[in-house]
Amino acid sequence: MIINKFILPLAIVTVSFVSCKKDFLNRTPETSISDEDYWKTTNDLRLYTNRFYNQLPSYIKQFFTLANFSMDDEQGSDNMINRNYSTFLNGEFTLPPSGAGWSSGDWAAIRSVNYFLGKYESVTGDQTAINKYLGEALFFKASYYFDKLRKFGDLPWLPKALSTNDSTILYAPRVSRSIIADSIIILLDNAISLLPAKGDAANGYEDLRVYKELAALLQSRIALYEGTWEKYHANDVFGVKGADGSKYLAKAVTAAQLVMSNPKLGLDNVGQPNGYWNLFNQLSYAGSKEIMLWRQYNAQDGNVTYISTYMTGGGGRGISKSLVESYLCTDGQPISVSPLYKGDANLINVAANRDPRLAQTIQINDGWHYISDTSRFWHPAWGGAAEDRDYTGYQIYKGLNTSSAQHIIGSGTQGIIYYRYAEALLNYIEAKAELGQAAQADVDMSVNLLRRRVGMPDLIIANITNDPNWLFPSLSPLINEIRRERRVELAVEGYRHDDIWRWAAADKLIKGWNPKGAKRSQFLGIPNGSGGNFDATLTSLYPVDEYDYITPYKNNVVGTSGYDFKTDRDYLSPIPTDQLILNPNLNPQNPGW
Repeated sequence: MIINKFILPLAIVTVSFVSCKKDFLNRTPETSISDEDYWKTTNDLRLYTNRFYNQLPSYIKQFFTLANFSMDDEQGSDNMINRNYSTFLNGEFTLPPSGAGWSSGDWAAIRSVNYFLGKYESVTGDQTAINKYLGEALFFKASYYFDKLRKFGDLPWLPKALSTNDSTILYAPRVSRSIIADSIIILLDNAISLLPAKGDAANGYEDLRVYKELAALLQSRIALYEGTWEKYHANDVFGVKGADGSKYLAKAVTAAQLVMSNPKLGLDNVGQPNGYWNLFNQLSYAGSKEIMLWRQYNAQDGNVTYISTYMTGGGGRGISKSLVESYLCTDGQPISVSPLYKGDANLINVAANRDPRLAQTIQINDGWHYISDTSRFWHPAWGGAAEDRDYTGYQIYKGLNTSSAQHIIGSGTQGIIYYRYAEALLNYIEAKAELGQAAQADVDMSVNLLRRRVGMPDLIIANITNDPNWLFPSLSPLINEIRRERRVELAVEGYRHDDIWRWAAADKLIKGWNPKGAKRSQFLGIPNGSGGNFDATLTSLYPVDEYDYITPYKNNVVGTSGYDFKTDRDYLSPIPTDQLILNPNLNPQNPGW
């Protein structure tokens, strides 16, 4: 069902939105299909839409780039660092001559969906099946466009596969990000109306494929993103004139409610010891109520991952002191005021009396970690090649599978998580709070469900402890605590970069930030299992500040004054110069470029 608040019906969208570069936007998909032989049966639709699932990120594409732990996004935030400082966060990114998210290949996925949308009506057969595959295509088109919206803001809209005569559309200008966001919301409204609900096998529901509530979860994510973007960028060059984000925030609420209304969805491992940690290291999520879409692997087919193999080392990364300090104590109070906090002289103290999710997210320093009693690794990972080491002393534990089979190169079959139910709860309560509508009942059906899973006290709106170290002191205590809960629950899953960007918070959290880690002295003298220790490596490669905190970038430009993020420029990426030459109507360039 199309909602009235989104003012562009799909028919108008089709003729109004535009594209840019004739030579690649007009192409048929690279694996071209003869129309004479194809587009006849619903199985043809199924086979075509399979390609969209294959385009979901796979772990094996890049060293230690996990799909369920999106390291690139987390490293673009205050949650995690790489062994090398981020030139992007430091304002060193330069105007690209070509590519950079706008090349032929970068638009291929959208072009591929549009080709489907231009052909599916030729198919005859069961209408329920046709609707399902159409819904899947709309879901993926929305996802692809959202990726570009986050990166570039204003965009051309490609409603269909273009012909060589579509010059008016081919060379039209970009349209406002709000029109793009409206159009994405409409795509997902249509997808939701076409797709089967979770568990509704009679109408075509299948595991490992898109369904109604999954489309609603994506819609809540996108609506929350755009709603908070409009609200918090209202007074800067990235804002949307005359918009306050409220219509998107309202949509985020209703979309999340749709997800939350299906009893076949919910949280897994509630009340189980290490239940949070176990959620992220399974080989299969068949039957899970929480994991809404995931990728399955099979070693017999050579379809494997290396997640846990590389997690025994640091992967050239490290969790930040900033993230670690955001976890509450078990009395529900922040470390700044809780009498239970034991300080951070060592990792055992850091995790003591803290939200159990902390010790299920970072490795606690108890010497050798055993993997099914057959092999072991040292934590933190100070030795080995640069790409194998941990760089802060706070090494990732979340997602580690300790089965020895998962640590043999070429045999890992750990599942990759793409979407999970917990996000719907967090999207719901944040949108309600931003609208000024959050009541205790809303907190109880969202934040407090997540806290109860791990045995943490409920969040009570009327009894929020003041935290002198709140990251957003100008905002309400409730919004601060909702943002804390989101950071903790979704830690190292790839959300934090987007959160900082949509909150317009890089000036507070990134600019001037010099990342820190754990205290180094606690690791000196610890035997390495080979008759020595790591002291030489630690003292030569892990500089510290005056308080003994590991400061990875102390000896480079970031160590001088922190990240030099360009707040008037770097919230959006630039359009490459070759595209502006090919189509001058894409001007004006994004702010600051």
